Amino acid sequence: MKNLFLTSVFLVATLSISAQNKNVQKETETVVTTVKDSKGEKKIVKTVETKEVQNVELEMSEQKGINIPMKEEAKVDVTKTTKVKVDGETKYVDVDRSAYYNSENGKKYQIIQKGNGYTMLNPSNTEAGVLRKTSNNNYIYRSDDKVSFGYFDADGNLILETFDYKNDKITMEKFVVQR
Repeated sequence: MKNLFLTSVFLVATLSISAQNKNVQKETETVVTTVKDSKGEKKIVKTVETKEVQNVELEMSEQKGINIPMKEEAKVDVTKTTKVKVDGETKYVDVDRSAYYNSENGKKYQIIQKGNGYTMLNPSNTEAGVLRKTSNNNYIYRSDDKVSFGYFDADGNLILETFDYKNDKITMEKFVVQR
């Protein structure tokens, strides 16, 4: 019984002391503003959360030892989320992607922020579809004839990936942002 207890304590201690393969840094900045007007006093709380995630990569993977230097040019993913709370109502504001986008077939679409996502307007200013944000900072695009997975690349372009049932393939459609 004593050996079983010591073995389980050793396993728990060993498993809890494992190396992390990512550097994660979180920073939260909160600004509270009070606005007085004829209707009374409003309290606005703006919280900006910045999260930086960097994969740990070593300069020389074959090197033996304990003090192996890290690659300095390892990619850092930065996610900035802004949360604004006005009189108890919370709204999340990320990077505003509202702009005009050109499709691969030459049509000009407009994406505007609406509700808890974006609305895509076609060249005749009617709704072509909606974009809704998922928990992993991607989007689900829904229109009358398709449902797609969408994301914004490093240049701010919208990429929609749609599964084609007939050909059993994923097709990519790129909308280039106008600057």
